Amino acid sequence: MSEIFVHGVSGETLSEACLQQLTGCVAVVVSKRFAPLLPADAPRRIAIAPVDAMLAQVAESLKTGDVTVLASGDPLFFGIGRRLVDRFGTGGITFFPAVSAMQLACARFKLPWDDLPFLSLHGRTTDDLADSILPHEKVMLFTDHRNSPDRIAAALLQTLRQYGDERRQEKIRVQVAENLGTAGERLTRGSLEDIARTRFGPLNMMLVEQELPPADQPLFGLREQEIAHSRGLITKDEVRAVILHSLRLPRRGVFWDVGGGSGSISLEAAGMAPGLVIYTIEKKQEGQGNIRQNIVRSNRWSINLVAGEAPDVLSPLPDPDRIFIGGSGGRLPEIITGCAARLKPGGIMVASAVLASTAQQAPRLMQENGLAVRCTTLQVSRRQDCGETMRQLNPITLVIGSKNNIGRQ
Repeated sequence: MSEIFVHGVSGETLSEACLQQLTGCVAVVVSKRFAPLLPADAPRRIAIAPVDAMLAQVAESLKTGDVTVLASGDPLFFGIGRRLVDRFGTGGITFFPAVSAMQLACARFKLPWDDLPFLSLHGRTTDDLADSILPHEKVMLFTDHRNSPDRIAAALLQTLRQYGDERRQEKIRVQVAENLGTAGERLTRGSLEDIARTRFGPLNMMLVEQELPPADQPLFGLREQEIAHSRGLITKDEVRAVILHSLRLPRRGVFWDVGGGSGSISLEAAGMAPGLVIYTIEKKQEGQGNIRQNIVRSNRWSINLVAGEAPDVLSPLPDPDRIFIGGSGGRLPEIITGCAARLKPGGIMVASAVLASTAQQAPRLMQENGLAVRCTTLQVSRRQDCGETMRQLNPITLVIGSKNNIGRQ
């Protein structure tokens, strides 16, 4: 029965074992980068990309003999190994890993890597870079020709400047290892600004390090005084808890916080479900300033501030799995109609109503837009100790709409 032999390559030569293996194979899978390393009498070559076409050619070649695959470093660490196992199973594959690029980079940086988060940027956009990097004291990035170190550094700088985080702009330190294991190996160290001004080749590992303040905020249960807000305009703690319970947040997905105010709902959602991508829509500059301050203070970069008025600014955003409407600015019919049309199947929309007119209007609007609706009215009473008189807070009605009846009670 024919087999697949997957050899990791580190540096600029093939191992003796790999060269020997090639003599008994009918084909070799190879990238343009490793093609010059093959001997003149190497078997028929199969391009490693596009991957689907390569897998089909490997399957055909296995009918007549063994196949060798050349891969960078450790093929089972962000490599082609996963696709090969998924396609052919584990029975007919043997792996011969080399030192991975991450191991080499950590050796050059003299950095223990048993606790190191790592992130592959191959084929990804830079939209979620801040959320992927800034919460960590250190993170290793696998870059590519599109997500080069200078572009990554520039994108992080842009985000930090947008949110006024000057301290972190100065404190972050970056190291880049280029062309590891080759004659053109180069190590570069500097600030985000230094790296953003430098040009790099396509083969890089990028280490981002920073000193984070002590994590003194809970995952859930922030108090009003811990959240920057103005003139007492913030969703009260008890109401916030019921809103988040009603939203039934998924572990991953997209969450719209429409009329974000101070961003208190977004902050709690980010702490509870770090895999959510959160868009907080706020039209007032005062509220926008509070939201920026809260994002920096809490280090919760999965929150994206969208400055503007709903529903006008919603069209570029990805479709949401969850929506909270905390303010409408008199445009509730437009907002609910637009949000319901974009809400994914199985999604949940929650609107908070202080005014009686909103509590009457919102359920009807949600039903007209195909949502199953239920309502809950909250009356919160507070006192500091048993000797004080209870202080009654304004009642709040939560209107909860579910698409495809998910979450209906």
